[in-house]
Order: sequence, then structure tokens, then C-alpha cells
Amino acid sequence: MRKNSIKNTRINGEVKKELSNLISREIKDPRIHPMTSVVDVEVAPDLKTAKVYISVMGDEKAKKETYQGLKSAASFMRGQLARNLNLRNTPELIFIIDNSIEYGINISKLIDEVNLKSSQNDNENDDEDMDEDLDDDLDDEDSDDVTDDDTDDDVL
Repeated sequence: MRKNSIKNTRINGEVKKELSNLISREIKDPRIHPMTSVVDVEVAPDLKTAKVYISVMGDEKAKKETYQGLKSAASFMRGQLARNLNLRNTPELIFIIDNSIEYGINISKLIDEVNLKSSQNDNENDDEDMDEDLDDDLDDEDSDDVTDDDTDDDVL
């Protein structure tokens, strides 16, 4: 079985779904942070190992504790996988902390800050432009009056 085959993709999805359910509902370890999610699962083509990418929302201490809790519950989860999925071999679970969700949230916050500053600058510039436009309009009206008077004098 190739790494990117349809069968392997399907197995990855099933293992991911099952592990997500196990982590959120069945594991009662207090070290595992409640905001833990399975980002991705890569099962080896020979079904011997599975890399499980985990994202934990929290500080470094919460990530380390969650990693230790998952590592200690790996044999339980492997047994549950064997019971719930009908695979020839049940893969050994290797947990990897993934910071991609946290990174994405930080990037999103930075983009929002830039957009907010940009919109504030645009509003300030618009206010300045309005003031300048009003000043220009007033100047134009004053100059129009003067030119009208000048033309009348020239005609007489």
C-alpha cells in the first residue's frame, strides 16, 4: 500500500476520528488539557506505526502535561483502536505536538490588528480630506466672488 493511496487516506481519517473521540470522551487523565485536538494522523503503509499530531491550546506546561498524559494512555488507546477498527495490525501511536493552530490564531490576530490600524488611519485621512475639501470649497467660493466682481468692473 502506497503512502498516499485511497485506502491509506481512509485509514488515516478513521484513526483520527476514533482518537479524537477517545481523547475527548473516554480518557479521564487530569493531565490532558480539555482543549486538546487531533490535527492529523499519518498511518504508515505497513500499519505498524501512526504519527498523531496533537494541538493543545495553552501554555508550555499544559502542552508538556498533555503530552505525558497521552503517552501514558497510548496503550489504552491502541487497545480501543483494535477493538473499534477492523485492521490487520493496530498501529503503535507516536504523539507529536503541533503548533499550527496556535500559529494560525496568532497570525489572524496580527492581521486583524493591521486591518484595524489601517481602517483607523483611513478614517483619520478621510476626516483630514473632508476638512481640506471644505477649506478648498470655501476658498473657491471666495475666489468666485472676487472674479465675478472683477469681470463686472471690466465690462462697465
